[in-house]
Amino acid sequence: MSDNQNQSTGWTGGQNAFGDFAPGMVHYTDKVLFDEVWERPDLSKRDRSLVTIAALTALGKMDQLQFHLGFARQNGVTDDELKEALLQLAFYAGWPNGMGATTVLKNIIENDSEA
Repeated sequence: MSDNQNQSTGWTGGQNAFGDFAPGMVHYTDKVLFDEVWERPDLSKRDRSLVTIAALTALGKMDQLQFHLGFARQNGVTDDELKEALLQLAFYAGWPNGMGATTVLKNIIENDSEA
């Protein structure tokens, strides 16, 4: 087992979402995805965020994108970089997906400015 597999980031997003309802989903979200995959050293968290945003936008997964756009900002991706990435994605992932993702980002930014 690698060091990453023995360490915990303290991530509890799966636990917060599902509690005891779906223990498998909690385990794979918190322990495997966030404790192991997101902590692998060969790709920065910033770059992992951009890859994840591209995949979620292309698939039209706006609920998950809501979290990951905010997480990308925490991982150092600027709002201008996110806007530009979503524009680029609109041409490759479909205009409706790009528009939907840009709407999600706009709401995040506007909600932060009101807080």
